Amino acid sequence: MKTLNKTLLAVLATSTMTTAAFASDDTAFDQLRTTKAGVESLAHSLENMGATVDTSVDLNGAYTVNQKEAVYSEKYAELQAQFDDLRAQRAQ
Repeated sequence: MKTLNKTLLAVLATSTMTTAAFASDDTAFDQLRTTKAGVESLAHSLENMGATVDTSVDLNGAYTVNQKEAVYSEKYAELQAQFDDLRAQRAQ
């Protein structure tokens, strides 16, 4: 009986850790998807304002989902700065 309890606890602990690992991957993939969508949305806004937009990103060396998300975040920041500059110019 003691062996059965230990085995059940080990299985339960393993399944809990596995579920947590998959949940964090889903969150990383969701974040990557959200960041990509933000880049595309901001690019469309800039194009509608008449700007020339470069949405290409270099994913060489970005092997993990978090690294890829960081590259897209940098591109988003670049496009956001371009958007802010264009908006400021139009306000003058």
